[in-house]
Amino acid sequence: MQRTFILLLAAIISLPVFPCQAQDQISDVGNFYPFLDTYSQNHRNSMSFLSKDWKNTETWRSQARAKMNELLAFNPESAPLNTEILETEHRDGYTQYLVRYNLNTLQKTEAYLLIPDNLEEPAPAVVALHDHGGFYYFGKEKHNRTDDQPKILKEYVQKLYDGRYYADELAKRGYVVLSPDAIFFGSQRIEPEKITPDRTEEYFEQANGNINEKIQAFNELAGDHEEPMEKTILTAGTTWPGIIVQNDKRAVDLLLSRPEVDSGRIAAMGLSLGGLRTTYLFGMDPRIKVGIIGCFSSTYEEMLQRHLHHTWMMYVPQQYQFLDMPDVASLNAPNPLLIMNTEQDKLFSLNGMKAAKEKLSGIYQKMGAPKKFKANFYDVPHSMPIPMQEDAFTWLDKWLK
Repeated sequence: MQRTFILLLAAIISLPVFPCQAQDQISDVGNFYPFLDTYSQNHRNSMSFLSKDWKNTETWRSQARAKMNELLAFNPESAPLNTEILETEHRDGYTQYLVRYNLNTLQKTEAYLLIPDNLEEPAPAVVALHDHGGFYYFGKEKHNRTDDQPKILKEYVQKLYDGRYYADELAKRGYVVLSPDAIFFGSQRIEPEKITPDRTEEYFEQANGNINEKIQAFNELAGDHEEPMEKTILTAGTTWPGIIVQNDKRAVDLLLSRPEVDSGRIAAMGLSLGGLRTTYLFGMDPRIKVGIIGCFSSTYEEMLQRHLHHTWMMYVPQQYQFLDMPDVASLNAPNPLLIMNTEQDKLFSLNGMKAAKEKLSGIYQKMGAPKKFKANFYDVPHSMPIPMQEDAFTWLDKWLK
């Protein structure tokens, strides 16, 4: 009996006590994290500006952009813009145009183009890139004023932007603004009628209610279809960010086609997915002279362990081998870049945000332009409330006016 008790006690003592495990071993992928992290360390960020002493900045920039273009893997046949004006609405101090244009021979999109009143010379311009937020039914409308908005959209704008449409505020301040729909949102959203029928039964049952219920049901349907969309995109031989980057570059083409725009004073800004879009557009398009990234900044090292539960729209296979996320933004350094982080953000760790700040600070310091980079931290959740918007406007005014 005594021997049995001793054996049982030894077995109990040897059991793992999970709550006491070291936090650095806890991961979103459990026991697979250590080997994947170790593998990534052997070759990551090899083309970062901090990876070695690059003899020529422009050679580094050219090679790194070429590698990113290769990884983004989206090079469709080009097409003329063929811009159409679908609607015109004069508002307080500016005119809002709803426009449609070609992104390539395969895609079109719609955007709001805001032109300030009484321009006497070409003005600075901003590509305003909308967020994700699990809200697919609308894109550009999330930061552009529109008439007869459904309650669900008003509540969304209140939660993320303090109820203010920052694109319209920019137009009132003298900026030409273009806000394009990204693929899978707004005018480019998925069409339920064309989805495999057995995947839409629940949607059509829910979509018969009022407009708010219909939009909510659509958002849930679209969210469920990000995964098959990503798998199909990869199988087709391209990447979701690659499509987004090419599409957003066409927004710059459209702005440059307008006589109201000063070609040397174009900025890009956005919140969340809009921040990710800004990271790539700023980094990959030298025509963008100022960048403002809202709530989408982290190193991949921190995200590898946790916080890789974002949208499928952000992943570029093998990118981490060559360039970290902040490295992509640095491809346009030393042009001015502002990053706005939120300390209560559930999508990124504070350590990841701080690490990205340190990396970019080091790059701008190495380029001899430390004052052209700034990273702010705000004690709020994932959002862009009015104080953050005001800081963004101040940054734009400083470098574009």
